[in-house]
Amino acid sequence: MVIIDSEGPFPDVAGVLLARAMWRYRSELAPVYLVAALTLGGALMHLTHSEWWPWLLALATVAAWALTVFGGRVGLVLRIERAYAAAVATGTGGWLSAATALGVTFRPLPLVLVGGGLALALPWWAHRRRRAKVRVDRQIAAWPDIAKDVGLAGSRAQSAVVDVWGWRARFALARGQTIQDVIAKVPAIESALGTFRGAVRVAPTRDDKANRFELRVLDTDPHADAIPWPGPSVSSITEPIDLGPFEDATGARVLLLRRHGLFGGVAGSGKSGGINVLMGNLSACQDVVIWAIDLKRGMELQPWASCIDRLATTPEQARAMLRDAVTVLEARAEWLTANGRRVWDPTPDLPALVIVVDEYAELADDAPDAAGDTDSIARRGRAVAVTLIAATQRPTQKAMGKGAVRSQMDVRVSFRVRERKDVDLILGQGMLSAGWHAHILNAPGKFLLSAPEHDTPRRGRAYLLTDATVAETAQRHSSARPSLDEVSRRALDEARMPVSVPSVHVIPSREDPAETALREALDGAPDEGLPIAHLLMITQLSRPTLYRRLAELVRTGRAVQVGRGRYKASDHAR
Repeated sequence: MVIIDSEGPFPDVAGVLLARAMWRYRSELAPVYLVAALTLGGALMHLTHSEWWPWLLALATVAAWALTVFGGRVGLVLRIERAYAAAVATGTGGWLSAATALGVTFRPLPLVLVGGGLALALPWWAHRRRRAKVRVDRQIAAWPDIAKDVGLAGSRAQSAVVDVWGWRARFALARGQTIQDVIAKVPAIESALGTFRGAVRVAPTRDDKANRFELRVLDTDPHADAIPWPGPSVSSITEPIDLGPFEDATGARVLLLRRHGLFGGVAGSGKSGGINVLMGNLSACQDVVIWAIDLKRGMELQPWASCIDRLATTPEQARAMLRDAVTVLEARAEWLTANGRRVWDPTPDLPALVIVVDEYAELADDAPDAAGDTDSIARRGRAVAVTLIAATQRPTQKAMGKGAVRSQMDVRVSFRVRERKDVDLILGQGMLSAGWHAHILNAPGKFLLSAPEHDTPRRGRAYLLTDATVAETAQRHSSARPSLDEVSRRALDEARMPVSVPSVHVIPSREDPAETALREALDGAPDEGLPIAHLLMITQLSRPTLYRRLAELVRTGRAVQVGRGRYKASDHAR
């Protein structure tokens, strides 16, 4: 018998088509094949070795015990799966033992085989992972045709794994193809696989080979619903903070020590929720002092006020806070130099300083003269553990002030953006073309994380902190907050002391080495002046003595003050 089902010159033999169908649907027909094998095996064993039935029964018992205890090592992860496998082993072994001793036609063995086989087949047919694996196997088998249709001809599948939310597979590319070619074909791949929009993810393989890529396909969105915050993930700034789970259920953990951070996204994208997660973790760290700027009169950060050492809600307060932060930075740098150390290691007695600025664009508009201080913090704050975290909707050049602020942000968290070009604004130039598609994030709280340890686009969703959770967390952590270290406090106190100017003009000796060093430094100062910490280091003077000498130079016109804590020689003196 042949079946004519194509326009080819030779029709297909019916037996070949039947064999193909039996192989294609081998998973669905597995219970039928098992019943047939038991029938044949029982008949042969009864005719040849009917006395072996006790050994078969014992073997089935041992197999059921092994599947129950060690089933997890062979892919039976869930307890119910191991129980089902043990029940199948017990049932098939018991029936085969009885058929070996009595014969397959001995009543009621045929009825037990059919009824028991049907009862055990129902869970098999209904099992989600089995059906998913079958579907994946068929899609992988069809990949050569799919690859040809989407423009990736020659690529081939190497392995596939079914997980909780879908499946992922490793592919090898044809010669000359790159992962950038695959990223450009993502919409076409979604169409060819019959998935929903946004279901396909493309990432490099773990070995980072140029001719390999990993394809991840989601059956359901693991981030469809909000994820409650489980509580702080850290107790020290030296540990990576968990912002929320990725789609594979691993945590989006990022280290903020000696790194500045940028949170970006349009209004309603969940940016404030991400800041809440950050604040909840920072408040649990006993080696961090938190300063915050919220120029919306504290609307966003006021609930955390009990955990914040200083909260600025006006432009004047913001300017003063940032000036003090530069003073702390310079004092710490001076202390590190004097003690022969290169970095500030945070402890409860020597805490790090984290400055959180909500809606950074408001700071740039309302306090533009603070841009120099934020620029200084961004450039020099890493070694002394002074960290700047900025949140804004669009981090344009105008919104971020001087270029050093944005360029120094090592940690970038992008929530949904409205325009494609905003992806590069937040995450960096060229990130959009590299597959970081923050413009298609479709729910509040979803984000992309770019950091030194996160260099591939993986979607995460920030934990949700309700107002009640924020209030309870702030109250619980408020009693354990550290205070600013002695080095920083002393520097702030000295900076706020009024400088006394001698009423009698005193001309210091030209032979004074400190005076000579001071004059030479001021004469060679750049346009923005020299910081006090630098002058203290080269003159070896105490801070009050240096202040008095600088005040005298300013009074006599030999030097000018160009900013808080910065001096240079006057044009007249030069």
